[in-house]
Amino acid sequence: MIKKLALAFFAIIIAGAQLSAQGEADALLGVWLNGEGTGHIKIEKIGSKYYGKIVWLKEPLDKETGKPKVDKKNPNAAMHTTPILGYRVLRDFTYSGDKKWEEGLIYDPKKGEDYKCKINMINNNTLEVRGFVGISLIGRTDTWKRVDKPGGKPIK
Repeated sequence: MIKKLALAFFAIIIAGAQLSAQGEADALLGVWLNGEGTGHIKIEKIGSKYYGKIVWLKEPLDKETGKPKVDKKNPNAAMHTTPILGYRVLRDFTYSGDKKWEEGLIYDPKKGEDYKCKINMINNNTLEVRGFVGISLIGRTDTWKRVDKPGGKPIK
């Protein structure tokens, strides 16, 4: 009887630890304002990976055409008519523990390029998003702030 209780107790502890780790991993989910203040990215989970798409733009229209901005810098000419709004700019992130997500890519629509990327959660409302070429030392870090909804203000 004591053996069964001990096994049940350990099973509950292990299940609780797994749920806690999953909750920490999913803390990334939500809407984030990029460092320039020009866009909101909604981070979602698909399967076991994390993705982010642009859900709000400060300036959604192209100044030259007056039409919605499109991915005209993409090296793939077939993508030049794809709207930036709704575009998936974060792809394939996995949670590596300790409030870090790695092994993903970030797309820069201003340059039309993908970069390796890692994300570090500073607190529940602040991310450090680091895009880089090759090794992490060669790159740039952008600080993102959580917002309550697309087009909303950063949460303090």
